[in-house]
Amino acid sequence: MHWADFTAEKLSKVRGNRQVACSGITPSGEFHIGHIREILSAEMIHRACLDAGLDSRYIFIVDSMDPLRRVYPFLSEEYEKYIGCPLAFIPAPDPDGNPDPNGVSYAEHFLGPFLDALSEIGVSPEVIMNHETYSSGQFAEKIHSAIEQSDEIKEIIETISGRELDDDWFPYKPLGSDGSMDGVTVTGYEKPFVHWTDRHGKSGSADIRKAEGKLPWRIDWAARWGIHGITCEPAGKDHGAAGGSFDTGIPICKLLGAEPPSKMVYEWIQVKGAGPMSSSSGNTVGPIEALRLVPPEILRYLIAGSKMNRHIDFNTGSALFQMADEYERLVANPPNTDAENLSKRQLVAAITQSGAMRLSQINRGSDPVDSLAGVTFRHLSMLAQIKTSDDDVWNSLRKSGHLSGEPNLALQNRLDRMRYWIGSIHFPEDARINIQKQIDDNTREQLNQKQLIFLGNLASVLRDSEWSDEAIGNTIREMTSASEISGREAYVALYWAMLGRSHGPKASALIFEIGKTAAVELFSS
Repeated sequence: MHWADFTAEKLSKVRGNRQVACSGITPSGEFHIGHIREILSAEMIHRACLDAGLDSRYIFIVDSMDPLRRVYPFLSEEYEKYIGCPLAFIPAPDPDGNPDPNGVSYAEHFLGPFLDALSEIGVSPEVIMNHETYSSGQFAEKIHSAIEQSDEIKEIIETISGRELDDDWFPYKPLGSDGSMDGVTVTGYEKPFVHWTDRHGKSGSADIRKAEGKLPWRIDWAARWGIHGITCEPAGKDHGAAGGSFDTGIPICKLLGAEPPSKMVYEWIQVKGAGPMSSSSGNTVGPIEALRLVPPEILRYLIAGSKMNRHIDFNTGSALFQMADEYERLVANPPNTDAENLSKRQLVAAITQSGAMRLSQINRGSDPVDSLAGVTFRHLSMLAQIKTSDDDVWNSLRKSGHLSGEPNLALQNRLDRMRYWIGSIHFPEDARINIQKQIDDNTREQLNQKQLIFLGNLASVLRDSEWSDEAIGNTIREMTSASEISGREAYVALYWAMLGRSHGPKASALIFEIGKTAAVELFSS
């Protein structure tokens, strides 16, 4: 079974018909594509639950009560006064990084574009702002229970995590007089009020029924599992490591009177050659930028086609050709899981691919054929560089037989992203195309006499030959044999003549696109 279907089946046996899949995020700054793995993993499990006939919800919890931890590089020093304050209660930065009192909250500012990106990849969760859950009083009983059992919770955290907590540790962080949690000391508790003294020497009380404080992360996470009835929440390997917040969350959740979800850990996405993505290290590719480069169904396929315990290399360079074309081939020739004489390994691969293709669709239940562009990424990249207008690209595809009539939406979107990719730093240099006007002295130095004769012979025959990709390919093979050179020598000569380097896209397709007159003049020169 596909990993999402397997998880759905397992959940139904353990937790019954009602399922709540969850993922979450802290809106402290720009998001990166690594966050997409957690979100899509949960969303795909939710889809698999629905496909299995289960009553399933998918919720997305925004940690808007989390404090601003430091002044990030994109913020002005004015944010120093907001350190320790919940992200929901501080102003968003303006274009210069200064607090904008007339704008939305800091949390909403960074969340909005991210939710737009999620919508593009077919993810439309129930969004829950954590500060609103605190404000509505839903955390109150969990907070009271945590305070009443603070010694037990402290022992759980210290025993499992190996961390030693301070003597004055308290399972609730109230906001001080300046709205910050930093430097606030708890002096007592009388339900529903937590009494405190802050770093300014001021005293006050926080009402646990309101958003006047929050639980520490390990307890907050365990509490929300019970509040929202969460049955499935994939966690990154930092939280899922031995002694991590998942391990402490399970017994704390039970102590607070609820059943925790089973532990489920996913590996990180890595930028190819640069290690795991991290906002703090700057090693990131944002989801909005990623969606300008990669069609959404292919981005989903990247996640759906990889087991959760395997890391993913996100490569925005040459490997994107292979990934996109693999998806196109799979949709065009879907695996037959009912075929006879399949080995166990072949059957597993067919079922996994079939599940990945189903879960890769933007709209659940849609036909994968609707997302089929019908043109390889490599061929489209060549056309996008040679042809300046979209109409010229469509006309070329009609001439080559790749397109009949008007392009579908999938192909139009693919070309838009292709043009953006070509203009970005991510496009591989060895895939860039700059057609030469004539064979210059540098090119001649790279070629031997037989190769030069081959080019001249090819020009003579092409002048009167049929002009199609197939016919040009046949002519190249005939002239290769007639010129008594190897196939490799012939294609190297062609690429040096056309591109000034030894390799490139499919030669016959490139010659076809250059056009008969220009190609004959080039090879004749």
